[in-house]
Amino acid sequence: MVRANGAVSLRELARVVQTSEVTVRRDVRALEAEGLLDRRHGGAVLPGGLSREPGYPQKTHLAAAEKSAIADLAASMVAEGDAIVVGAGTTTQELARRLARVPGLTVVTNSLLVAQVLAHANRVEVVMTGGTLRGSNYALVGSGAEQSLQGLRVSRAFVSGSGLTAERGLSTTNMLSASVDRALVAAAAEVVVLADHGKLGSDTMFQTVATEGIAYLVTDETATATEPGVRELDALADRGVQVCVAPAAQSGAGALPLVVMPSVPGAPVGGAGLRGPFPAQRRSPAPAPALRGRAGTA
Repeated sequence: MVRANGAVSLRELARVVQTSEVTVRRDVRALEAEGLLDRRHGGAVLPGGLSREPGYPQKTHLAAAEKSAIADLAASMVAEGDAIVVGAGTTTQELARRLARVPGLTVVTNSLLVAQVLAHANRVEVVMTGGTLRGSNYALVGSGAEQSLQGLRVSRAFVSGSGLTAERGLSTTNMLSASVDRALVAAAAEVVVLADHGKLGSDTMFQTVATEGIAYLVTDETATATEPGVRELDALADRGVQVCVAPAAQSGAGALPLVVMPSVPGAPVGGAGLRGPFPAQRRSPAPAPALRGRAGTA
């Protein structure tokens, strides 16, 4: 499965071989010791995965439920009349499906998939960058895309990537994609990273956003299920990132995420952390706060 898809989650492996994730994790550890694959938080990739990226069809099946929960939570950060940037990726595509219901929204994107989702949305204006089409993820890249973003300013950028660590921030496996993503986040007052548990703790080749440039991380509950995941989330929170954990199943429209506030260094992620209203659930317009670091710097 890893050879066919480039990456696979432990949950999917356990389902296919009909065993527990504990057993799969042990077997994956043994295969890594033999040099047959590389472990990543929540899954496994082919050796040398630092520069390899699974194709779009494969990525749509990876952590699908988690991406849906992340998209639900991220959509609550967007209010009527906002102007935002949405980058390319399967998680941002899920977010776009929720944004189609937000009236008066302006979405700037380099993703054909995001634009397609929003094409017939009522009262949602879609602004696409120029550029050259990258077929593996249906995104526009290159100097044309970057130049079209010059002089643009929006409230928030919602971006994903291939890996996220506290030490290096958000990264991706493709140089052209990284360059355009840096231009996207540079146009926003705040950066929101959407990253499922499989990307947490994974470091890939090209940096997109330094940790200091990330205002919020929206991730899924599985990220809090292991000690390495909790350590990574705590490290991100210690560096000023507000970590928002999307529950596996929303109990209703008023369900609140778990938020680890940067003002409480080392606050536990799984259960005893702070719980309170998501900052962006305010529907009254307010100026977006400044970033803690310059977005888009490499």
